[in-house]
Amino acid sequence: MAPLAQRITALLERAIRFGRTELAALCALLTAAGGGLAFIEIADDASEADGQRFDQFILDWLRPGADPRDALGPPWLERAMGELTALGGIAPLVLIASLAVAFLLLKRRGGSALLVALSLSGGVVISQTLKALYNRDRPPDIFRAEEVINASFPSGHAMLSTITYLTLGALLAQAMDRRRLKIFIFAAAVLIAALVGMSRVYLAVHWASDVLAGWSLGAAWAMACWLVAWLVERRRGLLSPAPRPKDPTVTGE
Repeated sequence: MAPLAQRITALLERAIRFGRTELAALCALLTAAGGGLAFIEIADDASEADGQRFDQFILDWLRPGADPRDALGPPWLERAMGELTALGGIAPLVLIASLAVAFLLLKRRGGSALLVALSLSGGVVISQTLKALYNRDRPPDIFRAEEVINASFPSGHAMLSTITYLTLGALLAQAMDRRRLKIFIFAAAVLIAALVGMSRVYLAVHWASDVLAGWSLGAAWAMACWLVAWLVERRRGLLSPAPRPKDPTVTGE
């Protein structure tokens, strides 16, 4: 009876692991689809009067004083937002992604390294293409706390930070055994991306809808890339030959 009980226990453990994996893939699929649809809706609204009124309302709420450059809150908050926004800059993100790729290659995780590289590089291409396509003006110069050079929609900082931190968070969470650690890591990735996006609106270098669109499309792209990597790994696992049984005469059993 003991071997039978062990086999049943092993089968149950495998079923639970399979269910968790499938659940993660389903969540990633829903995020990718939902993020894509949300981006389309936000892009639609941003060009209409209601969406523009919403953006102007947020901008005015964050600049309640007579001086349009004086943001809501104490001076240290604006300095903090200026430092936080740097976490979504292209140079820091490329540095972080490059270090992650190098680490993954040293760990012989070529697939994961490729996922990180393609997700960020693909995100840059998508972001710049959409900026050129929509060519939306940023908030007026008089409100901005920073100088910017390209178009406003979608927010590149919000989009690329979401892609980078969610991709790295998903990979790191996969390596954790405990659920609370997985949740903490993924929540930390979401928090960093959220702070970067909020800093762009606070500094008046983006409209609120720019950031919402960047978050939505960034999450969709990050999860789509993760799904492709997951499908490739699963296909490899299904196609890999099963281990050959040991020969008792060789092992001495």
